[in-house]
Amino acid sequence: MSRRTPSPPGLPLSLASMRLAACVVALAGATLSESTAQATESCESGSGFELRGGSLRLENDLFAGTDQNYTNGVSVTLVSQDRRPGMSRDCLPGLLRVQARLIDAVNPGFWAGDPRTTRENVVVKFGQSMYTPEDYARTDLIENDRPYAGLLYVGSSWNRRHPLPTPGREVLDTREVTLGVIGPLSLAEQSQTLVHELIGEDTFQGWEHQLENEPAFQVAADHKVRYRSNPFGQTGAWAMDQITSRGFRFGNIETSATLSWEGRFGRDLPDDFGTYPIRPGAENRSPMAAGQTQSQDLTTSLGGHFFVLLEAKAVGYDFSLDGNLFEDSHAVSRRPLVGQVAIGFALQGSIFGRRTKFAVMRVFKTREFDEQESRHAYGSIALSMDL
Repeated sequence: MSRRTPSPPGLPLSLASMRLAACVVALAGATLSESTAQATESCESGSGFELRGGSLRLENDLFAGTDQNYTNGVSVTLVSQDRRPGMSRDCLPGLLRVQARLIDAVNPGFWAGDPRTTRENVVVKFGQSMYTPEDYARTDLIENDRPYAGLLYVGSSWNRRHPLPTPGREVLDTREVTLGVIGPLSLAEQSQTLVHELIGEDTFQGWEHQLENEPAFQVAADHKVRYRSNPFGQTGAWAMDQITSRGFRFGNIETSATLSWEGRFGRDLPDDFGTYPIRPGAENRSPMAAGQTQSQDLTTSLGGHFFVLLEAKAVGYDFSLDGNLFEDSHAVSRRPLVGQVAIGFALQGSIFGRRTKFAVMRVFKTREFDEQESRHAYGSIALSMDL
């Protein structure tokens, strides 16, 4: 859009969002730690939420030179220390205990695995996503473009990691529950207006037509397999791997099934399961491999790699396209099959003795609804660090 000059405002937008997210990380981490500290002395060591680290992620289409469709997303992730299989859950915060009981009832096979080689951790995520049509100046309802929509959410997930019999292959299984609110209570209008005013950009004028307030819910399951190879010899620092993933989501946020593949090549590849845009089960703070300690996991030298992600998705429901579930609202003609490609690079290593990873990617998406005139793209930056 000719009215936009995305490159200059991209930096202040990123810094402001990252600073805000850092404050949320500190506050939420203190709350979780306090909740665990109040547990009884009979709790087994490590059975509460012992904070290992966190991740901050900002996604915005200003990085791609537009301001429409999926226009902004921010997420803050808190990751626990690794837990041994079978460890008591009584000292965990209530949401994580309830989720574990739901997994017991619905998917008991999730807990299967050799306790000698299986590791697990728990993750708590907070975030906000917003969606807008292309024309910022129109105050009427734009029937042939995406609805104004916002989502504010909190999610929790259990991750379990174990090796496969074939050397160099590992599995990460994730089960996640997301709760939130759609509509004005998501504060998407206020967030976007505040940032646009701070950076001197035009504000969007049609937020009065956004989706109505509605509780949001989603359950998600992901299964990732990592295949690692080293074409330069087992002792070489340069390596490559690939990660396949299949996932399922159900709820009034999104109901979908996905298949994806990621290829990575670089020096000192991180011990995780890839780099993904914001979505349930995608914050790659997996448990460490069995027998590995956090000090052993620190990379002594700076490493980096390039990655490519390909994803195909079958969509049965998407609130940002289908509108409100429980009442009539603005909607467009959602396409049932969509795809996306992400290209990026990541740097990882030890900074002041703390494991750190910084990733940047550009995401390209196919048209998501019939009325959409062109494909969409946005940028994503993420910082993960152990505390």
